Formats: sequence, structure tokens, C-alpha cells
Amino acid sequence: MGSTLPIALPALQTNPKFIFFTDFDGTITKQDSNDFLTDNLGFGPELRKKGNVETLTGRRHFRDTFQEMLDSVSTPFDKCIKTLLQNITLDEGFKEFFHWARENNVPIVILSGGMEPIIRALLAHYLGKEEAESMQIVSNNVAPRPGKSINEENGWTIVYHDDSGFGHDKSLEIRPYATLPNRPVLFYAGDGVSDLSAAKETDLLFAKAGKDLVTYCENEKVPFTTFETFADILATVKEVVAGKLDVEAAATGRK
Repeated sequence: MGSTLPIALPALQTNPKFIFFTDFDGTITKQDSNDFLTDNLGFGPELRKKGNVETLTGRRHFRDTFQEMLDSVSTPFDKCIKTLLQNITLDEGFKEFFHWARENNVPIVILSGGMEPIIRALLAHYLGKEEAESMQIVSNNVAPRPGKSINEENGWTIVYHDDSGFGHDKSLEIRPYATLPNRPVLFYAGDGVSDLSAAKETDLLFAKAGKDLVTYCENEKVPFTTFETFADILATVKEVVAGKLDVEAAATGRK
């Protein structure tokens, strides 16, 4: 059984004592790439925000409102990526966090409700291709519509990672690690609706200040701590890794 674990659970390959799971859009990036596409190339912010409220209040599934958002974007996929590279920026603290994590054997696993080709393109642009390829990304994908190329007008559609109401239920990726005996300490960072399924699964949850995930955690009594940038996350994770702070004490809630 032990020899199969690294295949089933790639983040265990280096036998880490800590694993850092994280959302991508609005967490690693300052802006949400999917929101940006919808607001600027799709049906706009008003309908997008209406869908978010319907998801947060449980009236609709995330996968359905998100599908509607992306279906409203008719721009060819290669032009979408070009637009995002010009407008989406990384959190100013993420690059330092990435290099510290790599040097200290803290694998970073990106769990995203977005689309892997966009994530890889943005990471390669800001960190470098080799660095981007070193991170495990579990996300949705993109496919051409029937009879079309993704780089044509109305040519692409999202392909969800699973059949859940989230489209990508992030908890399903974390739970196998959480149930291991003598397992690593698990962190998670996120900001919004797509992170709801992951919020209860790790030892220490970082929720971005002022965003929907904070409200959800307070309503559901899920322990968390807030962050403004990855510099805040790095400071806390360093203390936990050094044994100076336990995860229960770090979950201070809204600051």
C-alpha cells in the first residue's frame, strides 16, 4: 500500500510534514480571472454577482452559475489568455512564499474552480515555466465546442473536474490526505464561493479578509484566520513549521 500512496497522493512524494493547499483566483492572484473575463468580455458584473448570491444562499449550484458566466464569454480562448496576461497580477507575497515553500519541503497544491490552461499560463508568466510546472494543479479544463476550435469565436467551453454541484469539489482532493494516519499538517488558503467545500477539511484555514469565505466560516462556525497577502500567510506558516505556534492558536478569526 505504501508504494502506491505517492501516485494516489502526489504531495506525499517528498515525505513532507506540512502541505499547503490553495485556491488560485483572488487568492494567489489579486484579481479573479474568471470574474475579469465575465465582467469585461461577458455579461458583466451585475449578473455575475447575482449568481454568486444565489450560490452563497444555497438556491443554485456553483457549477450552474459559473457555467452561465463563462458561456457569456464568446472571445476565442487564446485571446482570453492574452487579455488576462495583460490584466491579472499575482499577490505580491506569493513569489516569496513559493520559493520558501520549495526550500522547506512544503508542497503547494493548487485546487481551483477555474481552468488549468489559464492558471498555468499566468504562473509561467509571473514565476517562470519550470516553476509553474513544479506545482500540482487540480482544476477544471477547457474543450472545443462541437465542430469548433477553442481559438474561434464561441469556440470553447469549460469541462468540469467532477460531477459535484461545485464542478470541482475541492474537499475530495484534500480528504484522502486528512484521513491518513500520522499525516502532515494541512493548510488551505481561499477567498470565495468555490472554496466552500474545502473550508472544513484542513488544520488551518486562511480566508482572505473582506471576502465571502470569511462570512461563510463565521456562519458555519469554521475556525479560520484572515490574510491580506501571502506575506501574512508566510509569517504564520513559518511559525507553525518552526513549532512556535500551533494551528488552533493561529485560527484567530476575523482581524
